[in-house]
Amino acid sequence: MADRGRTRPRRFRSVRARTTLGAGVVVLAALVVGAVGFVVVLRLVLLDGVRTAAEAGLEQVSSRVESDGAGAVTDYEDVLVQVIGDGGSVLAHGEDADAPALSTADESRWSHDGERWLLVSDDVGLPGGGEATLVYGVSLEQTDTAIRTAVVLLAVGVPVLVLVLGVVTWSVTGRSLRPVERMRTEVETIRAAQPDARVVVPDTGDEIARLATTMNAMLDRLDRSAAGQRRFVSDASHELRSPIASIRQHAEVAAAHPHRTDVGEFSDVVRSEAVRLQDLVTGLLELSRLDEGGTGTRRPVDLDDLALDAVARARARVPVGATGDSTIRVVGSGISAARVLGDERLLTGVVRNLVDNAVRHAASRVTVALVEQDGAAVLTVDDDGAGVPAGERDRVFERFVRLDEARSRDAGGAGLGLAIVRDAVRAHGGEATVTDSPLGGARFVVRIALGG
Repeated sequence: MADRGRTRPRRFRSVRARTTLGAGVVVLAALVVGAVGFVVVLRLVLLDGVRTAAEAGLEQVSSRVESDGAGAVTDYEDVLVQVIGDGGSVLAHGEDADAPALSTADESRWSHDGERWLLVSDDVGLPGGGEATLVYGVSLEQTDTAIRTAVVLLAVGVPVLVLVLGVVTWSVTGRSLRPVERMRTEVETIRAAQPDARVVVPDTGDEIARLATTMNAMLDRLDRSAAGQRRFVSDASHELRSPIASIRQHAEVAAAHPHRTDVGEFSDVVRSEAVRLQDLVTGLLELSRLDEGGTGTRRPVDLDDLALDAVARARARVPVGATGDSTIRVVGSGISAARVLGDERLLTGVVRNLVDNAVRHAASRVTVALVEQDGAAVLTVDDDGAGVPAGERDRVFERFVRLDEARSRDAGGAGLGLAIVRDAVRAHGGEATVTDSPLGGARFVVRIALGG
């Protein structure tokens, strides 16, 4: 039973049908309410006119009875007129108002020969003395006929009007949605082999045109994303192939000439290429996590602690020259306290990647600074290396990009470190940029809002 309920097609699925049904129901309800109100008002107006006519006739007849006596009413026809005495007897009546006595209640209804009448009454004085009650009635036939005619016309007119409205709404809605259906058909035909295909934007300037423009913009973004994914897969495959090929080559040489193979040298090659593979896979996984969900659990992080730790780590890894001193000086004296709200693991990777990148490209000096500025923590990492050309400052944050000519000392890297920096900083709502450094090389700047 439940399966049948889920698979049974729903009625009025289309926008066209729902719009027509909704318009029809609303208009029908409005017309019914208006028709009922019209009939009620019409009835009140017509009854008020009959009442006014009856009261005017009563006043006229009262004057004649008071001057000429009860017999003055005998010649009245097409109206009901009776003079009723104190005992309820009919003293005189018009041609259409014979006995029995009419009701003396003012504004009462009375039916006679299938016709309804409105009765009004008043006390009158008779010429010979004494009093009587004069009853005067006016027919409601014309009023009832007018009301019945109005009801019939409305009962026929309202459904016809709703039907006409439904047809017009169905037609207009269909014409309005025709461009949407055309766009749906065009989008349905777009395939991966036609990445540059787009929908036609109608020259109307309305919501449909804006929808087509937005759809084309979405297709542009999807095209760029797909191209980026294809490039990413191609670059990743190339980068993974290189260390695997190196390990395989040395293994084949060792197998073919075991007596000429130095085990220590072979072990060093395998170890270094394995580390390279590990770094590459780790970077790819990090970028994949950033693409899928951004940051993990956020909590207050002391960014200055991460910066000082990265400086100490870089100092320990800097090569030592012939004199026993470090070939590159890493300075962290410009680091001050700053706390942000974020993922400590990602932020640690951001700071370490920037410092390690600067050490690889520096000639002799790297400086790291951290300050609070305009509600943000601003981390700057400077080196005195070759710098980044102005035309490459956006591209340097892309994946698998290595500026070999300007950064010739970047040996062995896969070009993922700065891409991880940019994506991780963006996941924290910040920005990462590169400019010229006062030291002569590159200055990488990271801004993240303060928090915690």
